[in-house]
Amino acid sequence: MLSGSSRLDQLNLLSIDDLWAMNRFPKLMSLPGVISPPSPSSEFENDEVSSPTSSGAVQERRIVVSNQLPIRARRNSETSKWSFELDKDSLVLQLKDGFGPQVEVIYVGCLEVEIDVSEQDEVSQILLENFRCVPTFLSPEIHNKFYHGFCKHYLWPLFHYMLPISPSQGASRFDKSQWRAYVSANKSFADKIMEVINPDEDFIWVHDYHLMILPTLLRKRFHRVKLGFFLHSPFPSSEIYRTLPVRNEILQALLNCDLIGFHTFDYARHFLSCCSRMLGLDYQSKRGYIGLEYYGRTVGIKILPVGIHMGQLQSVLSLSETAEKVKELREEYHGKIVVLGVDDMDLFKGISLKFLAMGQLLEEHPHLRGKVVLVQITNPARSQGKDVQDVENETSSIAEEINRKYGNENNGYKPIVFIKRQVTTLEKFAFYAIAECCVVNCVRDGMNLVPYKYTVCRQGSSVLDKAMGIVGVNDKPKESALIVSEFIGCSPSLSGAIRVNPWNIEAVSDALNWAICMPEMEKRLRHEKHYKYISSHDVAFWAKSFDQDLERACKDHYSKRCWGIGFGLGFRVVALGPNFRKLSLEHIMTAYKNTTNRLILLDYDGTIKSQASVNKAPSDIIISVLNHLCGDPKNVVFIASGRGRESLSEWFSPCEKLGISAEHGYFTRWNSGSSWETCSLAVDFDWKRIGLPVMELYTEATDGSFIEQKESALVWHHQDADPCFGSSQAKELLDHLESVLANEPVVVTRGQHIVEVKPQGVSKGRAVESLISALQSKGKAPDFVLCIGDDRSDEDMFESIYRSSSSNPASLPAIAEVFACTVGQKPSTAKYYLDDSTEVIKLLIGLASASALEPKINNASDSFEVIS
Repeated sequence: MLSGSSRLDQLNLLSIDDLWAMNRFPKLMSLPGVISPPSPSSEFENDEVSSPTSSGAVQERRIVVSNQLPIRARRNSETSKWSFELDKDSLVLQLKDGFGPQVEVIYVGCLEVEIDVSEQDEVSQILLENFRCVPTFLSPEIHNKFYHGFCKHYLWPLFHYMLPISPSQGASRFDKSQWRAYVSANKSFADKIMEVINPDEDFIWVHDYHLMILPTLLRKRFHRVKLGFFLHSPFPSSEIYRTLPVRNEILQALLNCDLIGFHTFDYARHFLSCCSRMLGLDYQSKRGYIGLEYYGRTVGIKILPVGIHMGQLQSVLSLSETAEKVKELREEYHGKIVVLGVDDMDLFKGISLKFLAMGQLLEEHPHLRGKVVLVQITNPARSQGKDVQDVENETSSIAEEINRKYGNENNGYKPIVFIKRQVTTLEKFAFYAIAECCVVNCVRDGMNLVPYKYTVCRQGSSVLDKAMGIVGVNDKPKESALIVSEFIGCSPSLSGAIRVNPWNIEAVSDALNWAICMPEMEKRLRHEKHYKYISSHDVAFWAKSFDQDLERACKDHYSKRCWGIGFGLGFRVVALGPNFRKLSLEHIMTAYKNTTNRLILLDYDGTIKSQASVNKAPSDIIISVLNHLCGDPKNVVFIASGRGRESLSEWFSPCEKLGISAEHGYFTRWNSGSSWETCSLAVDFDWKRIGLPVMELYTEATDGSFIEQKESALVWHHQDADPCFGSSQAKELLDHLESVLANEPVVVTRGQHIVEVKPQGVSKGRAVESLISALQSKGKAPDFVLCIGDDRSDEDMFESIYRSSSSNPASLPAIAEVFACTVGQKPSTAKYYLDDSTEVIKLLIGLASASALEPKINNASDSFEVIS
């Protein structure tokens, strides 16, 4: 009897997009003519596949989900009423430009202010009607633990490479109550999306690390949801990421997306490395697109740094108020070389390191004292805590010390102008415009758009040119100098910037000196290079590119059958071809009973014997069930394996009537009393003298690898090596062997954790064709074939029996009943699957019990009770 919670868990696995009745539930928040209910679907999961239906033209929609809505909220002190306006500086608002005017955008997220429960309905209605925003309301306790706790003081430092070794260092340790709040908050976001989504039509774009498990919650409810995710922070290396106690939950949640975006290849590479090390997934690159195969779905990987909103910057630069501010600043810093820094006040912006470099510059170059000013603008910290306060105290102390040592009280010169107040966008742009150099010295940052904004502001406008006294704008090329940390996301895209290691104070000091002394022509060339890239890769370009790739990633959603497996945050969707089904005993039993010449082909490792087994020899139960199947005169049973004939002969010596096809069919034996037959190919094994030393070289260099020497083949195994290094070495070995064996009659193939060299023309598929041909010549052409395998070599078997079952006159006589079955839910040539080796044995037991000769179970070794 299931408990209430268990029944609820099972119901949660239902996909709403496949249960049309549930799709007809009214929206919790609806406005006539604004949000249309989703069209009913006649499809049930695990049944027929259909395309989404529509009764008329449906407007394209994008649901953009972020922690914070692009809304500024203020309460009127006199009326106590809330007023709202769009935050034009918000990235999630700016990206709308990449979608085009025909696309409706709905925003889901939190407000920056707390709304009383009694006002939430009214505020929700106002925001939806006027701004197309759906607010998510979190209780103060949940919000504090979710945002300030788990996000800002645990995840954010960890993703920026700070391990929580000691709380005094600024990174909190994992707190289970904060994790539960994170899950709860993500569920609240999922609930809000449910209120507005049309699952057949809408695309969802989730942003940043605050919502990393949201994809699982959405995929559980809508198996075919069109879902993209973009991470705006760094993704740490696997050594850092693997310290997360909830690492699997987060990683698997991201893989429930259709497309995952990163700013740089480094971040994507770290993510792919985690997928390889923790989940055993390998990625493939096809025509420039990187994809991960995950339970029949291809998860796309997008690498593209975000851009800035050119129109907004240019409009501010064209304001007369901006020009006035520029004039004011030029007068204030007249005769000074202004170096600018604009950063958030947090642990990773490297402000104190920047100040120390400024001090060293003035120490080493006394002639610059009184001439160079570092203006440092700090934005307010996004979260409070002792770590932020310590950073602010440290930077202030260093700035005061440098100003005391190198400043001049007589003329009011301060080398460092530390601006800690709120600075408007207009004022920042004015500072950008007058600065000769901009320094971004972060020790780690996801992207950082300050260099982009600086470059555009230095390009200026006609209004600014007048304010700065530039005459003949067309004749005066613009110039700028950028110093950027090599540990920030924008660094790879700014090839003309001076890249520095922020920890190396001397190197940053030298970079400052070079930026100040750089010839004008070089400044112009670097500026032109940067401006050309930044202006063509703006936020609209970024959004459009991501949106196009998301559409491409989702284009085959309705060509596959989907169903969910797993519970809780381990949930994932299996997506397979419409004709790919689980092989049940009931489905095969009728054909088995009504046929007289049956051929049963079984792979060994991973099929009837689990790959995880330490003891690779067959169990008593395997021996027993094979003997019962072989005891039926209507059956011909073969083990078709890549293993050598010696081990297979020894293991299956109790099965006298069992046929064995060893080393992918190079050796074949019909039963224990018959001699081994070798494939008819003339093979010269001199190639082993060339290939073996190459494999030995890679074995010596790759800890955990080993060589398996078969009579007809050589196999290099790396399953016990470091996953990334082993995979890299396997690729290199494959290329090396293909090169040195190019003129030999062999093929070099790469399988699951192996690289194998074997004679040309030797395959399980060729072996199966020979077996069927031999049976035909004996007048026992099979009218039933069951073929079960789990890896790539078994795909050759599946293809061969399908060819043999065709009605082409040139082929072998058609086989009436064919059951090709792969082990594991994955794309395959086979039309059937079983989950694991345990299910394979259960199926074979069922067939054995249905044979004309009923199996007699007389002793414990023959008992099937432990499995059935």
